[in-house]
Amino acid sequence: MAAIQVLPKHIAELIAAGEVVERPASVVKELLENAIDAGASAITAEIRNGGISYIRVTDNGCGIAREDVPKAFLSHATSKLHTAQDLDAILTLGFRGEALASVAAVARVELLTRQSGEETGTAYAISGGVQERCDTAGCPLGTTIVVRDLFYNTPARMKFLKKDVSEANAVADVVERIALSHPEISIRFIREGKQTLITPGDSNLLSVIYSVFGRVFAEGLLPVSYTLDGVEVTGYVSRPTSARPTRSMQYFFLNNRSIRSRAIAASMENAFKNAIMIGKFPACVLHISVPAQLVDVNVHPAKTEVRFSDERRVGACVYYAVRSAIETDETRPKADLSKVAQKATPAAVQLQMVEDDDSPKTKKQDFWKNMPAADYRQGAQPPKQIPKQPASPPLQQRPAPEPPRKTVGSAVMSAPSAGNPFQPAADEPDVISAFRQRQQAKPAEPAQDVQPAPAVKVTAHEAPRPLRLIGEAFKTYILCEYDGKLYIIDKHAAHERIIFNRLKETKKEDARQVLLTPVQIALSKEEYNVILSNLSVFEDCGFLIEDFGNNCVVVRECPMLLDTDDVQDVVLEIAENLLSHKTDIQAEKINRIYETAACKAAIKAGNKNSTAELKVLAERVLYHDDVRYCPHGRPVLIEMSRYDLEKHFGRIQ
Repeated sequence: MAAIQVLPKHIAELIAAGEVVERPASVVKELLENAIDAGASAITAEIRNGGISYIRVTDNGCGIAREDVPKAFLSHATSKLHTAQDLDAILTLGFRGEALASVAAVARVELLTRQSGEETGTAYAISGGVQERCDTAGCPLGTTIVVRDLFYNTPARMKFLKKDVSEANAVADVVERIALSHPEISIRFIREGKQTLITPGDSNLLSVIYSVFGRVFAEGLLPVSYTLDGVEVTGYVSRPTSARPTRSMQYFFLNNRSIRSRAIAASMENAFKNAIMIGKFPACVLHISVPAQLVDVNVHPAKTEVRFSDERRVGACVYYAVRSAIETDETRPKADLSKVAQKATPAAVQLQMVEDDDSPKTKKQDFWKNMPAADYRQGAQPPKQIPKQPASPPLQQRPAPEPPRKTVGSAVMSAPSAGNPFQPAADEPDVISAFRQRQQAKPAEPAQDVQPAPAVKVTAHEAPRPLRLIGEAFKTYILCEYDGKLYIIDKHAAHERIIFNRLKETKKEDARQVLLTPVQIALSKEEYNVILSNLSVFEDCGFLIEDFGNNCVVVRECPMLLDTDDVQDVVLEIAENLLSHKTDIQAEKINRIYETAACKAAIKAGNKNSTAELKVLAERVLYHDDVRYCPHGRPVLIEMSRYDLEKHFGRIQ
């Protein structure tokens, strides 16, 4: 065994710095917490190149005395602890005395500070843990710290940093959490020379939430205020109708310190039971105040994990606080009839009309035709001048249209449309047209404004055997008899796969629809960043998304198969999937977007569907081999032969 030796001072400082300073966001967090402990009422944070090359934090706090400036950059030097008993009741954000020493060990640091009783300030510079200068300088009250060239002397740590955009996003998340934890302080954040956040500092938490997350998110919140056995909970939670598909917008603060706690999150979500849909999660910004003696914050280097001496009491207070806020909410969901009137009739209702109604309105051949976004934009242009055509002969002189010739096993297919969830592609027999021909005695008159698509016929030897629909079980499974076998089809999984295949086959310019009212979506910082970095992927999938600023995006176009009411949920779920699979290649990202969109657009288990629609869906599944598994890998149908049934019932041995 090699001889044991004491590490040199600079090596020990580099090791200690690795526990405190992981990335630029860690530096900004430590400097902001020091400014808050100094009693600042206004703080400005500025970064460049994601904080790797430049970080500046300026505050109007109490400042540092000139004789204490060199001490501040020594390890375990702090003004917040004096005795061991102070660890039992920590009321400040910082207390270990490692932040400035760790930052100075891996960067070039400059400090300007002045206290209220001093006529001149102090300018101090230190690089790699070595002091360079300490001079007199003129400066305002408070402290300004500039950190340059982070990790310049530790290249091993430098190569593990992410792109500038990712590091800047992490810094922005830290600044937002600091702003939410201290609404009484005005926080200003400058990113690459552009101000991206400023809070009023008026002690109004809702004002900070509005500044950080925007108007849409702030309007869907309920105030919370409750006290139980010395524990106080204040803040805001989302209304049950404003729930989100992920937990990304849940923020908890303990004694003005941002924390992560599964127990508190579980208590908050339990309060929403029977008030929120399964699979949805509430959003919240909750401040919890407990006596300092009942909590230990000296658990994790990042100080985000804490331990309670009585966790049950804290959880109970959170539960009752949130529950009382939900029960006292007097607002009720209101139906927007104008919005309902503008929505198109669902495909299921249209199909039922084709089956049951013989009015001329339902016999148009372009019944399933929707207008893609590209055609809509083209139609907005001035119409071209068309030369006048000779007058048409009177109606009595026109030759009567010849009825279509009937061919055994043939079916004429109309042009494929993204708006029809059951319409086959160009190389597939059209089971809908075949069904209509069987049900309607008279042929449909062609629309005069629409050019008929080239007919695609199925020859007699390719005609499928007839399918007999038995019924539907539990409003979820289709039972049918086909080719001497019994089939049980999961209608949601089957429809989901059909839509998924259609999305992949349809050109993106033909699959879009322009939203009459653009959908504005409030996002968390991570969701906002991942969507903006994948705008081209969304565009390839039929979404037109624009940056609205302030952690919000606007969706102006979406796939035709998607209902406009589902746009927000789909975008949020896609963002969560992209966050969970950051290393996926472009094709995998597109597939995941298609999976989410298809799942939302498909008919759901429990939906009421007409007999005609169920039969069309069963024919689409059984007549083609491309629908056997849903995009998530679940089987679409179960097959049982007559032999298996008779064996189960003892008819054969």
